[in-house]
Formats: sequence, C-alpha cells, structure tokens
Amino acid sequence: MQIPRMMQVVEITKPGGPEVLKPAERPVPQPGPGQILIRLHWAGVNRPEALQRAGVYPPPPGASDLPGLEGAGTIAALGEGVSQWRVGDEVTALLPGGGYAEYAVTDARHALPVPEGLSMKEAAALCETLFTVYSNLFTRGGLKAGGRVLIHGGSSGIGTTAVRLAAAAGARVIVTAGSEQKCRACLDLGAEIAINYREEDFVARLQAEGGADLILDMVGGSYLPRNIEALALDGRLVVIAFLEGTIGELDLLKMMQKRLTITGSTLRPQSPEAKARIAGDLLRDVWPMIRDGRFRPVMDEEFPLAEAWRAHERMESSVHIGKMVLKIC
Repeated sequence: MQIPRMMQVVEITKPGGPEVLKPAERPVPQPGPGQILIRLHWAGVNRPEALQRAGVYPPPPGASDLPGLEGAGTIAALGEGVSQWRVGDEVTALLPGGGYAEYAVTDARHALPVPEGLSMKEAAALCETLFTVYSNLFTRGGLKAGGRVLIHGGSSGIGTTAVRLAAAAGARVIVTAGSEQKCRACLDLGAEIAINYREEDFVARLQAEGGADLILDMVGGSYLPRNIEALALDGRLVVIAFLEGTIGELDLLKMMQKRLTITGSTLRPQSPEAKARIAGDLLRDVWPMIRDGRFRPVMDEEFPLAEAWRAHERMESSVHIGKMVLKIC
C-alpha cells in the first residue's frame, strides 16, 4: 500500500468553541513497535474530543494532539513485532488521539475486525463507546440479566450504546432523556421505561419501580444525591462523565444504610494492557451480538472531515440521537 508523506487533518488551533477546529496538513505518522498505521475511512465524534477542544481534557503523554478517539479503515503499515494483523485488513480501533485525520496510529491490540454485517461507517462509531460502556456496565458495574439499570442521557452516543447493550444482555433498562422524541427513540432501542427529566422526577419513578440496581451517570453535580435516592439496596453508581461538574453532595449515612457502591472511570488514561483486555472482552461477548443482530450502533448525522466543527456544534446542542461520524475517504 502506497503511503503519502503528508495527510489532511483537522486540528485544534487554540482552546475554544467548535470554530477553532480547522483543516490543516501534517506528515503521516509512522507506527512504532507494537503499533499499526490505519488509513481511516471514517472517524467517530465523541464528547471527550469537545472537552479536549475546549482545553480541559489534554491528550496523555505521547498521544497525538489531534482530536479523534476512534475510527475505522484499512491497515496501511505494521510496526515492529505486530503479527496478528496484515496490511489491507479492515479494522475498527480505539485511538489514543489523532482520529480527525487521513491516517492514525494505535496499539495493534486496540483494533478489532470490522464486524460482519456492519458498514465501515457504522464500525467507526463502535470503539470509544463500546470500550467505555462495556467496561463500566459489566466489568465495573456488575450488570446481570434481569437487573434494573438506569441510564442517564439515553439518547446520546454513550446512552444509545448502553441501552442496546444492556437490553441485549437481558437487563431491564430505564433511561432519562430531555424530550418526548428522545424518550420514544430509547423505547424503540429496548428501554422498558423512558423518563422525560424535564417533566418527571426520575427519583420518584425509580423508587416506585423498586430502585435501580445500577446507575450509569454522565451528569454528575446535582445528580449525585438524587442517584443515591434512586438506587436500590446494594446498588451501584458508576460515574463516567460530569456535565454538571465534579462536585455533588453525598449523604454518607444513606450510602452506608443502603450498602451502596460508588465508582467511576475514564477510558483514555488507562494502560494499554487494560484497553487490550477490554478489546478481548468485546470480541468475545459483543461481536457475536453484532453478528446475530442483537446489537447495532445508532447513527445520527455524518459530516466531511473538514467540517468537524459542525459535528461539534450539533453534539453540544444535544439535539442528536446516537453517534455522529466524519467521512474521511
């Protein structure tokens, strides 16, 4: 495969709003030991990229300063020691950064084959959300078939992935969303109950249902004490984002009386080995769900790479349902 010297990218020119995302040209990166170089066809768009653009979520040491945490394409080159892939293989991959570009490098263990039955476009919307959702719902949150899980922001990219994955695993899924349209979309995806948080108190509804065994929270802030009230005995709260901020009141006595577990995680700073383990879990547990039709990503709009700013505008308006992607080639 012939690899050019330069490539088209979208870079963050300075911390700020979507308008700071600008097209540019950069050298094509070279894969190091244990890495692969991917000729990207599509890249997913995720909220952590907006946080990086705003200057509050810097890339880890050694990662590209370009935004972009997932994508799908064709392997263009192999780094030293890579034996599980071949040039020309079609993959979807978790990226340390650099996805808003024609080429990106990543750890060979963080790539997965494009699932049978999915387009490359759909495959580009998988990894950042699936790595996050699977590890927090099942590994950290201990979700089991029949368990009640409350998913806040059920119509977002993370939310729609969590709804479909939890429903496919046999859990009872309850969501919050900000409009009747979004609530209907979540019900269509497999949620049993959809609560419009602008019109109904999710705490009262969950208490009437017996409480949640697990809550997946992306709001933080004022939701912390309300989540504590909404959990059942021995419930688990898993925090993966904080749209309302990192500070919330915690009633320690109530936490003790209900025997609650409160935890959380971020994906990007985890070790390469930890991410490789999650990739193996997905290949074992989720790829069969995709093959037999039990799971499929929910797609919103697509945008050209050079217009990544439009995708960020749409994401921050919260009108989207599911994942947005950038078309690269």
